[in-house]
Amino acid sequence: MIVIKILVTVLARINEWISCIGRQIAWVLVSAMFGIILLQVFCRYVLNNALPWPEEAARALMIWMMAMVAGEAYRRGSFVAIDMFVHALPEKASSLLKLFLFVVSGIVLLKLSFLGVDFFERGFRVRAASMPIARAWIYLAMPICFATMLLANIELCLRELGCLMGYKKDFELHFLSSENVSAE
Repeated sequence: MIVIKILVTVLARINEWISCIGRQIAWVLVSAMFGIILLQVFCRYVLNNALPWPEEAARALMIWMMAMVAGEAYRRGSFVAIDMFVHALPEKASSLLKLFLFVVSGIVLLKLSFLGVDFFERGFRVRAASMPIARAWIYLAMPICFATMLLANIELCLRELGCLMGYKKDFELHFLSSENVSAE
């Protein structure tokens, strides 16, 4: 039990640190994307001379922005989910089902992380269509996204395991507890 608590504490700190950095980077990327889109609108409609690179640059920034916050969104349970079945089950069965689903998700995220690294490596063979960079730098967002989600998944698995062992109060995430949900 102590080992699980220590692992959860360490993973929670790592995930919170990654989330904090990811949010800050995401704001910069959204701002840059907004500026690039405004530049393209100005060039196209005011100067009647559209630039060749803004659409691809904005798309790349949007992909990176999503990659920076996906781990936090997964950790917070912010993705769309159909969870009425989980809530309809008794507490132990619900916890077992959640743990099973976290384990399956973890396996998928691990596989996607390796595939993302492979995709990144192959991206060095292809240049971006309108920018002088290898597509690999755009594709790097995928393994980073999946790796941060995998770290969040491991934390959630350990937390659910702690809840199954009867220590729900010690392992609940403060922003996912039932008190916070009912207050909203």
